[in-house]
Amino acid sequence: MRVLRPAPPLLLTLHLLLATPALAGPPTAPTPAGALRVTWLGHAAFEVVSPGGTRLLIDPWLKENPRTPTAWKDLSRFAREKPTAILVTHAHGDHATDVPELARITGALVVTTGEHLRAMKIPEAQQHSVNVGGGFQLGDVRVDAVPAMHSTEPGGRPLGYVLTFADGRSLYHTGDTWLFGDMSLIQELFHPDIVLLAVGGGRWALDPRTAALAIRKYFKPSVIVPMHYGTFEPLAEEPEVRAAFSADARVRILTPGQPTSL
Repeated sequence: MRVLRPAPPLLLTLHLLLATPALAGPPTAPTPAGALRVTWLGHAAFEVVSPGGTRLLIDPWLKENPRTPTAWKDLSRFAREKPTAILVTHAHGDHATDVPELARITGALVVTTGEHLRAMKIPEAQQHSVNVGGGFQLGDVRVDAVPAMHSTEPGGRPLGYVLTFADGRSLYHTGDTWLFGDMSLIQELFHPDIVLLAVGGGRWALDPRTAALAIRKYFKPSVIVPMHYGTFEPLAEEPEVRAAFSADARVRILTPGQPTSL
């Protein structure tokens, strides 16, 4: 009679791992080490994850945003993937409507002007007021508030943000704006490598042709990401944006909800 000996523990473990079907579905592709991950969420909303893992939301209007994918409209997801901070450029509903609820769900800092923070009734412990020229550190990201030429109500003033990362690269979110002479100072001071550029125009801000002029006149980025278009009438649609930037190989047209490593 042959005696069956138990398998060595290591071999048994390997057998079980190979024999057991995966329960969690296909794995998410990892972000390359040292990469900056940018996810456009439609309109002016972005999630930015720094090479060091600092997670930031910018202008997260999501629940009623026609361009936001369904999976991102459920704000409870941010209770699991908590941002370090929520940056808000100005007080218009298509940028700030979901910010108070996100602040409650996540406990994250909310960054904008003091007047806007108070108007949104953000808890004092989460208020992180800024104004033009101000800057501060969030994890491995330096955040600087810069001007934007627009309106805002109630309170405060419109802003753009420049994020500078530990590897020296910088990203500029223009907010809603017209082109203006101080863009030359933003270039001189911060040399943005990536520009998240409002291009939709309509009755409110830079249209595609003027946005392309702003880049030619003031900036020297390696990547241009158009935003704030195609959400609702009368904003420009994607074909008009592509036509305005047709000769510029630096333009990246992002798909809402799809993370992009830069």
